[in-house]
Amino acid sequence: MIVLILLAAFCGAAARAQDARLQIDHLKKLADKAAEVVDVTLDERSLRLAAKFLSANNPDEAKVKEIISGLKGVYVRVFEFDKPGEYSPNDLESIRSQLRQPGWDKIVSVTSRRSSNVDVHLMYQGDNAIGLAIIAADPTELTVVNIVGSIDLEKVRQLEGQFGIPKFGLGDGGKGRPRNK
Repeated sequence: MIVLILLAAFCGAAARAQDARLQIDHLKKLADKAAEVVDVTLDERSLRLAAKFLSANNPDEAKVKEIISGLKGVYVRVFEFDKPGEYSPNDLESIRSQLRQPGWDKIVSVTSRRSSNVDVHLMYQGDNAIGLAIIAADPTELTVVNIVGSIDLEKVRQLEGQFGIPKFGLGDGGKGRPRNK
């Protein structure tokens, strides 16, 4: 009986973590308009394989290996456009509607007329973050990041600039402005 309860709890936790995976494939249609596209899709199997190539003897690689050990997936889409107006707010509506579902909490929102608008959302299971979503939008660039799995925010912040994850500057005093240009 206890084994069945533990198995049910484990399956429930795994299903909940999968709830943190956003459906972002519809953004592929923007690739035809974009001057540059970054498309990163690392599922759990890909992350485990990548971890095998990281050295425990190299401090930076050891950090990354530790960070990705609890992740189920990293999904990044970045579109850079030559001119404003190549994408519309409607392109983000289906993602934002997913982020309004129970379990997701917006933890950061930066709105600017001069630069990027950035929203950061977390999905929790109890006190543990199991999903992270970042949407950064400016007139000529759109970035969507979705990280699924056990998340230590300080450690995930260290992934900025790796695996296609842009440097958002979330640890630079809360300015929250992308630093990838």
